[in-house]
Amino acid sequence: MGEISQQELQLATRNHGMPLELLREPLTPLGLHYLLVHYDVPAVDEDVWRLAVGGRVAREQTLSLAELQALPAVSLAVTMECAGNGRALLEPRAVSQPWLTEAVGTAEWTGTPLRGVLERAGLAADAVEVLFTGLDRGMEGGVEQSYERALPVAEALRDDVLLAYAIGGRPLAPQHGFPLRLVVPGWYGMTNVKWLGRITVLDEPFAGYQHTRSYRMRQAEDDEGEPVTRMLPRSLMVPPGIPDFLSRERFLEPGTAVLRGRAWSGWAPIESVEVSTDGGRGWAPAELEEPVSPAAWRGWSFAWEASAGRHELCCRASDADGRSQPVDPRWNLGGYANNSVQRVVVNVSASRLGGADR
Repeated sequence: MGEISQQELQLATRNHGMPLELLREPLTPLGLHYLLVHYDVPAVDEDVWRLAVGGRVAREQTLSLAELQALPAVSLAVTMECAGNGRALLEPRAVSQPWLTEAVGTAEWTGTPLRGVLERAGLAADAVEVLFTGLDRGMEGGVEQSYERALPVAEALRDDVLLAYAIGGRPLAPQHGFPLRLVVPGWYGMTNVKWLGRITVLDEPFAGYQHTRSYRMRQAEDDEGEPVTRMLPRSLMVPPGIPDFLSRERFLEPGTAVLRGRAWSGWAPIESVEVSTDGGRGWAPAELEEPVSPAAWRGWSFAWEASAGRHELCCRASDADGRSQPVDPRWNLGGYANNSVQRVVVNVSASRLGGADR
C-alpha cells in the first residue's frame, strides 16, 4: 500500500469510517456513520441562519429553519458512501483521505423535499442546474472557495431529494451539517452538501472547482475526465470471527458460519450478491433480504462450512441494470469509485480460539 503521509494522517484523524461489524445493523448507529469534512466545521447560529434561494427563479426566498420545518416533512433511510471509498487500496495511491472500505453508512434523514422549495420559488424556463453552497470555506487546488456542488434540474426535482435538518430523529450534529444539509439518494457523498447556506438556480452548467477539477475520473492531470455521480454497486460483509488487533485478520472456529453483509447501488436496485470463499476463483449466490428502503442497502447472508486453514472471503454485488463489482480495482488519478470486491482473510482453527463465538 505504501507509506501514509503526514498530510493523509491529518485527514484520517479528522474523519472516520464506519466499523464494518456495524453492517449487522440495518441503520448505522448515530456517531458511527462515516464522516468526511472537506474544510472546517463552521460555527452556525440557528437564530440568525437563513437559507437563501435565488438565481433563475421567479421569487427569491429567504427561509429560517423554523419555516423549513413547517413545510411538508419526509423521513427516508438513505445509504451514503464517500466517492473515495477504497482509495487506499489503489496503487499508486492518490494523496488524500486514505479510505479502505469503511466510508459508508445508512441513516434515516428527515427534512422537506427540495422540489417543494424550488417550486415555491418558481424555476425559470431556462434553468439548467441547481447549485448548492455550503458555509464551509477553504483552499483547494490553490483556489479559495466555499464548498459547492450542483445537480441537473431533473435530478434536483426528484421527490426523494431532501433538505434535511434531522438524522435519526435528532437535529443534525455539527459535523453532519447543522442546521441544514442536502441529501441526494443514490449519489456519492460529495453531492450531499452540508451546512447549506444558499441555493442558486443556474442557466448554464456550474464550472466551479468541485465540478471541473475535483471528483472526476481521469487517468492523467490533463485529462478532462468523466464526472463522479452515482454510487457503483458494492457489497461488504461483516468480518466473521474475532480480529487480530493490528492486522485485522480474522480467527474463526471450524463449522457452519453464517456470513452476513449489505449491498447497494446508486443506479438500480441490487439484484444479486455472490460470495467466494477461495479468493474469487469460485462464486455462490447469497440469500437477499428486503432493502431497508428504496434508497438504502440490502442485507444478505451466506452459510459457509468453514474448514481448517487460511481462507480469503470475497463478496460482489450486481444491480438490476447489469452493473457488477469488478474483482480487480480500476485505477484513476483521484482514487474515486473503487468498487472492487472486498477481501477478508480468515484463519480457521479450533485450537487458536478455545471456544470463542463465531
